Amino acid sequence: MALPKNMRLKGQRTFDFIHKNSIKYHGKLMTFKVAKSKPEILITHKVADISSNLRVAIAISKKVSKKAVDRNKIRRILHEWLMTHIKENNNHKPYWLLVNLKNNDLCRDNSKLLQEFKTLMFKSGLIT
Repeated sequence: MALPKNMRLKGQRTFDFIHKNSIKYHGKLMTFKVAKSKPEILITHKVADISSNLRVAIAISKKVSKKAVDRNKIRRILHEWLMTHIKENNNHKPYWLLVNLKNNDLCRDNSKLLQEFKTLMFKSGLIT
C-alpha cells in the first residue's frame, strides 16, 4: 500500500528547502530530515490539498541495493507502516519528512528497519 498522493513530497525546490531548513535525526540505518512545511513551494505542482498535513519522501540509494525491486520493497514496507500508524489527529502537523536510508547490511532485516523507523518517528515528535 502506497502513501496517498497528498502525503508525498515532490519537486527539486521542495528537497532543497528540506536540506537547508531541517532538523536531523540520525540512526544506524537511516537519517530523518524534518522541516516545517512551506506549502507555497508546492503550488506549482498543482497539489489539490496543500494544507498543513505531514508529507513524506523516502529516498533509498543504489548503495543500499543495486536492484530497484529491493529498494521498492523497502519503500513499500515503510509506507505501509506509516499508513497504519498515522492517525487523523497526528496528520495535522505541518511538517515535511525526508527519510534517507544509509548503506548498511542491516537494511535487509525488516524488523530492525521498522524498529528504527518507529523510534525515529517518536524521537522527531511526528507521532506521539
